[in-house]
Amino acid sequence: MALKLVKVTNDINSGLLDKLNEAQQEGVKTIDGPLLIIAGAGSGKTRVLTHRIAYLIEQGINPYNILALTFTNKAAKEMLERISRIVPPESANKVWAGTFHSIFARLLRYEANSIGFTSSFSIYDTEDSLSAVKGIMNNLGVNQQKFSPQSMIGRISWAKNQMIDIEAYSNSAESELEKQTSVIYNEYQKALQSNNAMDFDDLLINMIEVLKHSDDILDKYQNKFRYILVDEYQDTNRAQYIVINMLAKKHKNICVVGDDAQSIYRWRGADIRNILDFQKDYIEAKVVRLEQNYRSTKTILGAADSVIKYNRKQLSKTLWTDNIDGEPVKIIESSDDKEEAERVVSIVSENSKSGNFSHKDFAILYRTNAQSLALENAFKKVQIPYIIIGGISFYQRKEIKDVLAYLKLLVNRQDSESLIRIINEPPRGIGPTSLKYIKGFAEKHNISLYDAFLRVNENEHLQQRAKESASKFIAFIENYRSLAGNSEPGKLAEQYISETGILQMYREINTEDSLDRWNNIQQFLSDFVDYFNRNEEAQFGDYLNQLSLLTDFDQKDTSQEQVKMMTLHSAKGLEFPVVIIAGLEHGLMPLLRADSHFEEEEEERRLFYVGITRAEKLLYLTYARNRMRFGSYSTSSPSKFINEIDQKYLEYSQRLNNVISYQPIKNDFQKPFPSISFKPKKEITSSQDEFINKFKTGDWVNHSHFGKGKIMAMVGTGNNAKAVVNFNSVGKKVLMLQYAKLEKA
Repeated sequence: MALKLVKVTNDINSGLLDKLNEAQQEGVKTIDGPLLIIAGAGSGKTRVLTHRIAYLIEQGINPYNILALTFTNKAAKEMLERISRIVPPESANKVWAGTFHSIFARLLRYEANSIGFTSSFSIYDTEDSLSAVKGIMNNLGVNQQKFSPQSMIGRISWAKNQMIDIEAYSNSAESELEKQTSVIYNEYQKALQSNNAMDFDDLLINMIEVLKHSDDILDKYQNKFRYILVDEYQDTNRAQYIVINMLAKKHKNICVVGDDAQSIYRWRGADIRNILDFQKDYIEAKVVRLEQNYRSTKTILGAADSVIKYNRKQLSKTLWTDNIDGEPVKIIESSDDKEEAERVVSIVSENSKSGNFSHKDFAILYRTNAQSLALENAFKKVQIPYIIIGGISFYQRKEIKDVLAYLKLLVNRQDSESLIRIINEPPRGIGPTSLKYIKGFAEKHNISLYDAFLRVNENEHLQQRAKESASKFIAFIENYRSLAGNSEPGKLAEQYISETGILQMYREINTEDSLDRWNNIQQFLSDFVDYFNRNEEAQFGDYLNQLSLLTDFDQKDTSQEQVKMMTLHSAKGLEFPVVIIAGLEHGLMPLLRADSHFEEEEEERRLFYVGITRAEKLLYLTYARNRMRFGSYSTSSPSKFINEIDQKYLEYSQRLNNVISYQPIKNDFQKPFPSISFKPKKEITSSQDEFINKFKTGDWVNHSHFGKGKIMAMVGTGNNAKAVVNFNSVGKKVLMLQYAKLEKA
């Protein structure tokens, strides 16, 4: 049993508390019992966490008995560095601070024997897990084009984070996809056990198993970690919640810090109920609210507060600040996404020329990565340097480079690099060995790799199955090469990319990341179509040529004086003098899917709140009346979130003779909110309406690839009409009706 040191630091003489406000001091000094610190945006959360740990050490708590759990290694490292500036480094270094996964991996090295592993177990990363699943699917003869390995990994990971074991998953499986996943889940776990390996999710699951397996082990770690601190508690999932509470159950000296208003990771397993129900889990819990904001102006803070109050599920708090009132929040309407991008550029240019701000002070936030395309093009046009934070330039994303490789092959069949890049994107059964034999044939006969594919039937080293796959692939490319000179480029590209199967692959994986990739490809194709609409005489290769010139500028600029671009998710934890949130249209922000309900909308509102509270001095909110999607313009209505901001904080932009001015929104001002409808650029024809209206919720339909299914919901109109179909083979799919070619069963 660890002993406390005799020395107790007098609060009055401790410099620890000097620069903390009253609420922060209370959060630091409350040592015993459960404590919930509700830390509003910009309220000094990290300072309270680090000072609390330092205070525990000053009060005689052995640092060896302190466990601090974070979500990133960077956060843990920063925490220890800050503590080391307050207390002696040798004390700070004894604190167990790290991510959930790193801490539990460390503990499992000591205790793995109790659950059938050795201390030298391997930890599988994403690529290792994917390779293992692919091997299992090969052994079982599972069609990897029908059931993608990435989709299997995603479903297994979700089940583990929800604490759903193989038996429970198998018992609840209904669709063919779920049943197939349960088989692979079972084989995957067997493979991990036989390989003495754990994947990332297992580090949590197996820690729970260890603690459940032995009361002695549980008691040992409950006594060891007498003081537990958890950062970003609103982001914890089911498994993390269970293991934290198991460790804290004996002494109950648990301090969780977080903000329910910034819970934005539901899609990756985070459960907001963990923070909302903390006082139910610990009846005696003390609650400290950090409500003073040190970051934003009164106006920006007021705008954020007025929006988040629309959420029903939340902990009560009211942020306030001693900062200045500041400028009103500017609402900017544009005719389409290209004009929106140009106006964003104007905001940056005008504020930079005034001398009040430089390029590095600006952050442009958006809901999806696909939105960066129009913005990047606009900034490149005027040569204002920018950088993508938490991601990469639109044209450097894997899925976009894959699509570009497909297009390059239509123009240049000698482009071996492009051919190698897309040969198995999506998988076609042409593995590394087959590709090696085809390359060898090309070298032997002194021909290009493409020509070697054309002559695969002469290759005696290839198995018949590989020959058939290679022949089918090259025949597909040849067919579109023959059409390239005589077809409308935009329509040809859309059909060509669709038939490659790459869009279908990302749709079937059906994770947040894969759907983001799917959206990026659709946005790219929209830009491709728009290019040829604006350049009627252009040839197929002209688009690729101008694109290479654009990306050269992107690669040359290495200045730190750059505008920051990122998704709203990537912006969490950051702050900027000027923030521009683009694309505030219903369906995009909030980004709602066909089967969404109020919990998704509340999370989207929290995401918007996170975006607003990144701003220190100026905030701009922009939207477009029309946005290019899937190759054509669709009408958009302003996000309902704009209407939820108290009008006293807003000014609405007006354009007169190409000069932008801002007017306060008055009660009699006709606002650009959801009550206003705009005419689409392209009217929906009666034949389209007739086609779409023949389907309704409850209809049974047939699809050429997915088979039979039932329509669960219908959303959208005209070209944007979608159906949520529950297929017997693969479960739920959201399909665009104009492309899905559904037939009534």
